[in-house]
Amino acid sequence: MSGIEGFLVPLLNVELLALVAIGVFVGIYIGAIPGLSVTMAFSLLLSFTYTWDVYAALAVMVGIFTGGVYGSSRTAILLNIPGGPAAMATAIDGYPLARLGLAGVVMGLSTVVSVIGEFFGIGVMVIASPIVSSLAIHFSPYDYFLLAMMALLLVGSLTEGSMSKALITASLGITIGMVGMDPFTSQPRLTFGSTTMLGGISFIVVMIGLFGLSEALMQLKQRTKPIKQKVDKIIPSWGLVKKYLPLTLRSSATGTLLGALPGTGAEVASLMAYDQAKRTVKKPSRPFGKGAFEGVVAAESANNASIGGAFIPTLTLGIPGDSGTALFLGALYIHGLRPGPMLMTEQPEFFWIIVSCLVISNIFLLIFGLTGIRIFSKIIEIPKPILIPIIITLSIIGSFAINNSIGDVYWMILFGILGYFLKLYRYPLAPLVLGIILTPLIENNLRRGMEISQGSVGGFVGNIVTSPISLVLLLVIVLMLSSKMAWFRRLVSKLRSRKSAS
Repeated sequence: MSGIEGFLVPLLNVELLALVAIGVFVGIYIGAIPGLSVTMAFSLLLSFTYTWDVYAALAVMVGIFTGGVYGSSRTAILLNIPGGPAAMATAIDGYPLARLGLAGVVMGLSTVVSVIGEFFGIGVMVIASPIVSSLAIHFSPYDYFLLAMMALLLVGSLTEGSMSKALITASLGITIGMVGMDPFTSQPRLTFGSTTMLGGISFIVVMIGLFGLSEALMQLKQRTKPIKQKVDKIIPSWGLVKKYLPLTLRSSATGTLLGALPGTGAEVASLMAYDQAKRTVKKPSRPFGKGAFEGVVAAESANNASIGGAFIPTLTLGIPGDSGTALFLGALYIHGLRPGPMLMTEQPEFFWIIVSCLVISNIFLLIFGLTGIRIFSKIIEIPKPILIPIIITLSIIGSFAINNSIGDVYWMILFGILGYFLKLYRYPLAPLVLGIILTPLIENNLRRGMEISQGSVGGFVGNIVTSPISLVLLLVIVLMLSSKMAWFRRLVSKLRSRKSAS
C-alpha cells in the first residue's frame, strides 16, 4: 500500500471516521476534568484496544490525543482550573476574560486557533519530518539543560507582580520537584523517612490544589455574583481570526518545534509561546495577565501545534515527544508496528494513516469545540453555593484518580490551602508548577552533562560554548536576562528614539 492509499483509508472508512469522532469527543471531556489527562486516557484505552484491528486502535487514540490537549483549556478559562498542564498558560488570560463575561468569545477563538495550530503542526510533520527529527536527535544533555533553564526564566512572563515573588514560588516548585527517590542513585530525598513520599509529589495534584481548591477558597472570601456570559456569537469573525493570524502562526511554529524535542511537551510549548507573545506584541487588547486575547491565542495554538511536532520523533526515530506519545509508541509496538527510521520506507501507509487521522480529528475538534461552548459557558453562571462544592468535588476526584490514592487528596488539600495564602499575598502560582515540571529536565540533563564532562565545570562550560546549538541557546538566555535589566531597556529606548528621529 502506498502513502496516498494509506492517507485515504480513514477518509473512505465510515467505521474509522466514527472512531476518530468518538475519540475527539471523549478526549475533550476527559481533558476538561482536572486530573484526567490524555496520558491516563491512553493508559486505560491500551487494554481495550489490544485485540482491536490496528487501524481502529490508531483512529481512536489519535482522536483522544487531539481532543484531550484541547479540552484542558475549557476549565482553565471558565474556572481557572487547567484540565491539564498544557492549559496552564491559557488560564492566565482566559479566566480574566471569562470574569469579564467573554467566555463564549474566548472559547470560540481558542477553538479556531487550536485547529489552525494543529494543522500547522501536521503540515510540518508531513513536510519537514526528516529535518526536524534530525535537529531533535542532535540535542545533547547540555542543550536540554539550557532549554529547561530558558523555560524557567519564563517566570517573569507568568506574573504581573514582583519578579522576586515569582522566583520564590519557582524555587519552591523546584524543591517540591526534588522530593522522592534520586533518579541516578535511588536514594530518598526530602522524604523525612516517609515511604509514601518515595514516588514524589505529582505535579498534577499540586496543580489541582493550587488552581482548583484555592480558587474555591478565594471565591468564598470574595463572594462576588455570577457573571452573565455573552454567548450570542460563538464562531469568531474572520476579522478577529485574521487579526491574530500572524501571532497564531508564530506560536504554532514555536509549539511544533518544541513538541519535536523529546521531554518537553505541550506545557513547555504553550509557556514558551506565551512568553514570546508577551515580548513581541506591542499593543495587546488588554494587559497580559488581565485578559489579553493574545495570551490565549499564543498558548492554545502552540499546545495543539505541539501534537504534530511530538509525532515527528515518535514515528521517525522511535523516541516519544512527550508522555502521551510515549504511550502511543507503546500501543504501536503492541500492535506489531516498529516506529523508527525504517517505518517511512518499509510501512509508509501507517505514517500516512496517522496523518489522515490527525487531519480528520482536527476537523471534528472544530465541530465539537464550537458546538459545546454554550453548555460549557453556563458553568460560570452557576450560583456559588452550587459551583464551589462542584469545584471542590472535581478537585478531590481528579487528585484521587491519578493514582487511586487518598494520600494525593491530602496533598491536594495542602497545596490548595497554600495556594489560597499565596494568592492572598499576591504570589504567582504558575511559576511554582513550572518549577515542578522542569525539575526532572533540569536535574537529569545537568547531571548527564557533568558525567560527560567528567565532573569538570570548565569542561561543562567548554562543551556548551563549542556546540552551535548550545551556544545559540546560551545567547538567548543571556538576552532574556539582559531584557530584564534597566540598562538594557534604556539602551533599547535610545535606539528606538534614534530610529524614529532619523
